[in-house]
Amino acid sequence: MRHNKKGRKLGTDWSHTKAMKRSLVAALFLNDRIKTVEARAKEIRPDVDKVITWAKRGDLHSRRLAIAYLNDKELVREIFEKVSQGMFQDRPGGYTRIMKLGPRKGDNAPMVIMELVTEPCVPKAERQAAAAKKAAPKKAAPKKVAKKEEKSEELAEDLGFENDGTVEQIEAVDAAEKAEAVEEAEKAEAEAAKEAETVDAEKIEEEQADVK
Repeated sequence: MRHNKKGRKLGTDWSHTKAMKRSLVAALFLNDRIKTVEARAKEIRPDVDKVITWAKRGDLHSRRLAIAYLNDKELVREIFEKVSQGMFQDRPGGYTRIMKLGPRKGDNAPMVIMELVTEPCVPKAERQAAAAKKAAPKKAAPKKVAKKEEKSEELAEDLGFENDGTVEQIEAVDAAEKAEAVEEAEKAEAEAAKEAETVDAEKIEEEQADVK
């Protein structure tokens, strides 16, 4: 019976399990990531969160608790210094990340990589605002709109209309703009035809020279 027996069975007795968990937590803080079995990684996650919470408090009592748990004064000093410099300060929790690697050869135990999450924490409201901004339809650039309005005003002045926004003025400006667009298209076609004729003439001259 497992009355009041919390935690996972890791195949060892209580003292061995306690020492193994401490060594894994110390290795994680030393190297920022470790490779271990999935059950052990999930078992030490609360202990890692506890040490980081002590470091975020930063008082003498929390430092003594961390030293009593890790049995390494230098390691505790490094952890407290990193946290005091801003590490994990903007993150309310979730200090570790577990990535699955697959079964281990031999005993088929599920292996994982456990690492500390050092990226800055972005609030949910900011992430949603950024996503909404990306999904929003793009509006026309104000410069282009201003240039179009200036061009329509110039056309209205050329046609003898005042800037009063009447139906006749709008129709006349639209017709003038269409006529300009047609003229520009015809000019472009004529230029393209001339270029094609010159290219054809050059090819014919080259062929004749080769024949001679």
